[in-house]
Amino acid sequence: MDLHFGDSKPTDEERAAVDALLGPPRSSWEGADRSDADLRWARGGREARDRRDLLLPGLHAVNDRVGWISEGALDYLCRRLTVPPAEAYGVATFYAMFSVRPRPATVLHVCTDLACTAAGAQDLCAGIEAGPAPGSGVHVERGPCLGLCERAPAALAVRAGDPVRTAVAAPATVAGALLAARAPDSAAQEPPVAEAVPQAGEEGLLLLRRVGVVDPSSLDDYRAHGGYAALRQAFALGPAGVIREVTDSGLAGRGGAAFPTGRKWGATASQPDRPHFLVCNADESEPGTFKDRVLMEGDPYALVEAMTIAAYAIGAHRGFLYVRGEYPRAISRMQYAVDQARARGLLGDDILGQGYAFDIEIRRGAGAYICGEETALFNSIEGYRGEPRAKPPFPVEKGLFGRPTVENNVETLVNVLPILTMGAPAYAAIGTAGSTGPKLFCVSGAVGRPGVYELPFGATLGELLELAGVRDRLRAVLLGGAAGGFVRPDELDVPLTFEGTREAGTTLGSGVVMAFDDTVPLPRILLRIAEFFRDESCGQCVPCRVGTVRQEEALHRIAERTGAAAADDIALLREVGRAMRDASICGLGQTAWNAVESAIDRLGAYE
Repeated sequence: MDLHFGDSKPTDEERAAVDALLGPPRSSWEGADRSDADLRWARGGREARDRRDLLLPGLHAVNDRVGWISEGALDYLCRRLTVPPAEAYGVATFYAMFSVRPRPATVLHVCTDLACTAAGAQDLCAGIEAGPAPGSGVHVERGPCLGLCERAPAALAVRAGDPVRTAVAAPATVAGALLAARAPDSAAQEPPVAEAVPQAGEEGLLLLRRVGVVDPSSLDDYRAHGGYAALRQAFALGPAGVIREVTDSGLAGRGGAAFPTGRKWGATASQPDRPHFLVCNADESEPGTFKDRVLMEGDPYALVEAMTIAAYAIGAHRGFLYVRGEYPRAISRMQYAVDQARARGLLGDDILGQGYAFDIEIRRGAGAYICGEETALFNSIEGYRGEPRAKPPFPVEKGLFGRPTVENNVETLVNVLPILTMGAPAYAAIGTAGSTGPKLFCVSGAVGRPGVYELPFGATLGELLELAGVRDRLRAVLLGGAAGGFVRPDELDVPLTFEGTREAGTTLGSGVVMAFDDTVPLPRILLRIAEFFRDESCGQCVPCRVGTVRQEEALHRIAERTGAAAADDIALLREVGRAMRDASICGLGQTAWNAVESAIDRLGAYE
């Protein structure tokens, strides 16, 4: 592809897609029809450069309308935003959901990740590919986790147009997946989100208490069930009081790193550099994780309220909600909730008459696991490739747009609501001294009742699996997803706390609990984990870029060998794993060896 402006022109449809987002061009410098008059000066260049962060939404606009991003469309978008074409090409090719080559208007994404592989995704893909052809208008793509693990195997159909249409088939059959692709409007409707919460409606829940109880589209219903009481309490306490309550509660980040939330908020609030930003990370792409999706689909106003409280505490007036692109229902419900809150004075210039201004902008990811890392997410929002930044400086000092930024995931933020309504001491009394409050767990695999479960920290793995109805012949349990580790069936007394899992030599991660029985070939699961990390590595640092490839190659060889030859490759895996863990720039490379190592050492996977 020519990475300079050439003779390629956007089609009328591509131009309309970009103009619908950015407005009509004001001069030929931005792509309008030329006239002698406006060639004498350039207008809007500096202003356009300040809108670089609209590059990702612009790519989505074209991809949604046409199904792929042509050279002409990319050039036109670059002119509108004054972005070098080479840089925009690098961004467009970074994300799995975009294509810079012609393809049919309909793409059928079939998940082949861990839960779906265990549930027969390979047979599903083979049936789709070997059965009646989907037709020339459908492109079938095997892909990573779609966040529908409780209904595995899963498929997502996306049909380009105005508007773009989507359909989910989960649990998917060959016929159901093809119907979703050929006629998304006729495909079976997604089940109510409450079906993903086996505890829905039970007494004592804090984070899931409204899921399945309230109408997720109704702001009045949300307020009738306690909504916005926490925000009123926040205004009564003041920003410093809110941070003190969150700090005293012991709330730690629920995305895997477990960093103290109050300390992060306090450090950001104290920064003299302005403005401050709030970013909610809803790009949960860890295989086996779907709790944030359930919260957004089942209780969207809770997240809007929690983001408003967090922004008030740190002195931010603008927030971004970054939702993974594979979550069309969550995106739709969150956008509706934001619009309704703004219309009712709960977002905007004067929230609840308190003279505080805050608004939320929703940004859609496009298929990149690495964007779950906070600085990679900042780069993605800003219109650059989603590659992690070196730290320090840390986001509390220089985050989004180089300004002090708080980044939390959905579950972390929603925990702030009960902290303020029940008080920090009562919240801290839940769980253990080192891990306070309730925790959401995403249970999938060989269980009778997969879904999202809420338990206080300190419950054991065995107690959780008993709730979920673990099946007979349990072979292993994966904690923390692909970046986590395996435990044996005789280790189910592991306490589900940050400190308890560390002492047991594993990790709690984001709350993934995936059970495998003896019908699932463990080497195939390990190979899929290696394929996942190789594919999702951003390639920025050598240890991860090369190490994930070497790990996958070694696992392929081990699958075909035994004895001394396999032992040599296992030794190589250990060496590569240590190098990735010690030298990778971010958590992807640092954890890419974890699950394979635990399977070798704890499960004897290749003995």
